[in-house]
Amino acid sequence: MGQHGPGIWPRSLELFNFLNVPEVNDLGKPNPPVRSYKPGTLELMNDSSMVPHMEPSPAIPSHTPKLIGQQLLDAVLRRHLERFSCFVETGTELRSFEQSDEGIAAVLAKNEILETFHTKWMIGADGAKGVVRKQLGLTFLGETRDVAFVTGDIRLTADCLDRKHWHRFGVFGDLGVSLRPADEAGEDGWQFYLLGSNLDMSIAQSEERIFETIASLIPTEIAFKKAVWASEFRADIRVVNKFNYGRVFVADAAHVHSPTGGQGLNSGIQDAFALGWKIALVAKGLADKSLLETYTEERLPVISEMLEVTTAILNQTVGTGNMTSRGNPKLFMLGINCRFSSIVLDEFTTPVEGRPINAYGVLDEGHLEAGDRAPDAPSLLHIRPGESDQTTLFSHYRPWYHTVIVFAPSPADATSDLGVLEPCDKSIVRSAVILSSSAPAVHVACPADLVLLDQGGHAYFAYLVEASQIKVFVIRPDGVIGAIIHGAEGARRYFSKIFVDM
Repeated sequence: MGQHGPGIWPRSLELFNFLNVPEVNDLGKPNPPVRSYKPGTLELMNDSSMVPHMEPSPAIPSHTPKLIGQQLLDAVLRRHLERFSCFVETGTELRSFEQSDEGIAAVLAKNEILETFHTKWMIGADGAKGVVRKQLGLTFLGETRDVAFVTGDIRLTADCLDRKHWHRFGVFGDLGVSLRPADEAGEDGWQFYLLGSNLDMSIAQSEERIFETIASLIPTEIAFKKAVWASEFRADIRVVNKFNYGRVFVADAAHVHSPTGGQGLNSGIQDAFALGWKIALVAKGLADKSLLETYTEERLPVISEMLEVTTAILNQTVGTGNMTSRGNPKLFMLGINCRFSSIVLDEFTTPVEGRPINAYGVLDEGHLEAGDRAPDAPSLLHIRPGESDQTTLFSHYRPWYHTVIVFAPSPADATSDLGVLEPCDKSIVRSAVILSSSAPAVHVACPADLVLLDQGGHAYFAYLVEASQIKVFVIRPDGVIGAIIHGAEGARRYFSKIFVDM
């Protein structure tokens, strides 16, 4: 599997933490600075950053992108699944499937022995070349660009190559190579990119020619050991016209594009996260099947804009040879939103007819609407005895339940708004009351699952709430603000679009 797309952006790191997989953040490494050399020499030309800079903020616990090779990420996620007695079957190929109103019959091949597997739902995460999208007959809208490069993992050593930098040699418009330290491939492992108009793509099939091409660009003695894997890549820029047909859905199989910007893997992760909580509610009989139609509604605009972002970076890379993206904070994916969704509710924002959709918007910590990413807030104090002293909002957001947060001057002020949640099972809806820093830190009776004192003021600041105000937020299982409402009636309106018995 190798490195492939190793970049994990902050929004994806947040989702892994919601899933209780902190190893992704722990094992991932920051992007090294990019060191470029004058063509044909070892003379330093400049150092630059591959990623934009973001100042740390209490609302953003993960502000630094991380690099983790997909073979290591795969191992981490498999171990996580095994905690739930779930195992990935290797050596199994999907050949075809048929669906009906009751379910799906999938034909699988294991060691060339065919078997039929029956399931209620199916998610195609088999990539753009996979079976699921093609058999569904989804339109794959877009273009094929005359842009190509060779990438892979390689093991080599050279005195000029330290492992603190991402090294670039040559002229990327003509022929150039980049080498990024990749410890997963070995202590002398590198992920390489070869690109330029003078690149012969057929070298991807020859270890010797890869060695020769890299050696021609770096004027020093290099000890080549092994090309671990190599593949040619050609830029297709495409997205499906819809993300499901019947009971079958597509996640990362829904789009293909340039890896410039490192958004592809992350978009696939977020596709699956956006779909997972909805399928779970429908499968449990708690939500109507119509909820699943909002998967296309919410994700198609995001992916369409993502293709524009990555294509713009591709054009810049091809035109100037500059692979860095320091000026584009969209890449952090923290501004992605579904403000336009039919299932979000905002009683504090006046609808504007014909307002353009900006699904990939840049994070604005001075503005917040339903459909936006829910911010974090640290330094919250439990004010019930027997509970740990300090906590964060993110530690209470989980992908299997909604979280209703009532900002109120006192627990008594929040009680009437919490009454609407009494019929809800605690496994799918949880509640929290957040008091301002000026409220007394004393134990009081309250029906909420949590009563928290915002002693640092971070929650009231991030959620744009005044100390004297009563304001209610419903945080969806995917960490998105589903509703910003005044109280109980708004909660009923929101949940009536989600649950069948609300």
